[in-house]
Amino acid sequence: MGKDVSADPFDPRDRGRYRRKVQRCLDTLARMLTEGSFSFPHKHIGLEVELNLVDDKMRPSMTNTMVLEALNDPSFTTELGQHNIELNVPPRLLAGDSAREIEDDLRSYLGRASASAAESGSRLAMIGILPTLTHDHFDQKWLTNNARYSLLNDQIFAARGEQTVLSMEGAPLRGKKERLRSFAESILPEAACTSVQLHLQVAPEEFAPHWNAAQCLAGVQVALGANSPFLLGKALWHETRIPLFQQATDTRPEELKNQGVRPRVWFGERWITSIFDLFEENVRYFPGLLPETDSEDPVEALEAGNAPKLTELRLHNGTVWRWNRPVYDVVDGKPHLRVENRVLPAGPTVLDMMANAAFFYGAQRALAEAERPVWTQMSFQAAEENLYAGARLGFDAQLYWPGIGWIPPDELVLRVLLPLAHEGLRQSEVSDAARERYLGVIEQRCLTRRTGSRWQRETVALAQERGADRDTALAGMLARYLELVSSEQPVHSWPID
Repeated sequence: MGKDVSADPFDPRDRGRYRRKVQRCLDTLARMLTEGSFSFPHKHIGLEVELNLVDDKMRPSMTNTMVLEALNDPSFTTELGQHNIELNVPPRLLAGDSAREIEDDLRSYLGRASASAAESGSRLAMIGILPTLTHDHFDQKWLTNNARYSLLNDQIFAARGEQTVLSMEGAPLRGKKERLRSFAESILPEAACTSVQLHLQVAPEEFAPHWNAAQCLAGVQVALGANSPFLLGKALWHETRIPLFQQATDTRPEELKNQGVRPRVWFGERWITSIFDLFEENVRYFPGLLPETDSEDPVEALEAGNAPKLTELRLHNGTVWRWNRPVYDVVDGKPHLRVENRVLPAGPTVLDMMANAAFFYGAQRALAEAERPVWTQMSFQAAEENLYAGARLGFDAQLYWPGIGWIPPDELVLRVLLPLAHEGLRQSEVSDAARERYLGVIEQRCLTRRTGSRWQRETVALAQERGADRDTALAGMLARYLELVSSEQPVHSWPID
């Protein structure tokens, strides 16, 4: 979201000022790109992990304020729901053994967070959607006490003018498809979506090929990393976060959808030639949700030799939830650009998340630097359809890939993308030990065809065959899931019992 906002209500004049200021920020960004104002000494990576808190009965634990106070660590922050916290891992270079260092850091951070959670009677759960959530947990009273979240909730509902509708048909489970149709009077269904966000700092001229490559990989990523099969007691998509996030934050009533108005959770609609394309689309298509301005004039800041904050443009960018988002940021007075990859769920284990990250960074670089880019050989709509197919069906999906046609995700990874990921990590000077460690996990996950989602679905189905009802099966599955997470063994090796 970029920053905290005022709790004061907005008036129509605020929107006019905000629109003009956003446009001035966009003009400043265009000038910075033309004049070569960006710092890029090295490729840095970073990640954010959203976490759930559960009680001893595996229900959501609304204790994030107590946990964060006990932690007293700026690396952890609040998230939308009171049962969520977020970890921001400090960035590191991509090269060398940095990935192993991030893995160690993650375990250290999560260990401290687990200890603090235990003090409030809670446990951490790294999972794409908490399977024990009920409709009661979407009551507005469970929003984290932060003006930003309350205002965002109010603005989305004011724009839509009606309840949130959650409507999905699931992938087959034991030969049957389950359907969900539910309503919510807050944006808290979004809090059900807990993700891992991968960041890569790039030079301005490298942004477009890296973003285009990330779009090509999105469908494979969700099929390979799926970990969100259950919502409100229903077995739905293998990666249910994808449709849930779009529906939970949709500002469009049915009439605007029918007119073709774009959703704020958005794959996009075209390949790009510059990061400017994405920011310009954000400004052109989406009205401000949080129209707050600050005192900086970005043009004056730039002409004075300073890095402009572009506050309004960044705040606006934080309310357009692209699956691969452009990021402008200023660190130590120097501006830089990042690709933020947002398609992956949290969990199951630290090793699984690091494997997903290594695969993405390696394959993204290889595709971005290919002599004949893959996005020149496939339509943008094919990449978008891959995202939804991979999210709905996981390894059972059929994805389109140029030169091959339709192919299952596991076969596409093993035949094409895994060798590219190895080459991309080599080119990034990632150590052989780290490369083999993480991509070896991806290879085994494809060979066993077992993701976190598939493990969850099979475990619940088995419990129900043995006589448990769905709620009991879900709670028992989550308890077993947390036991296996603590073993630190990757999900492809987890037993179904």
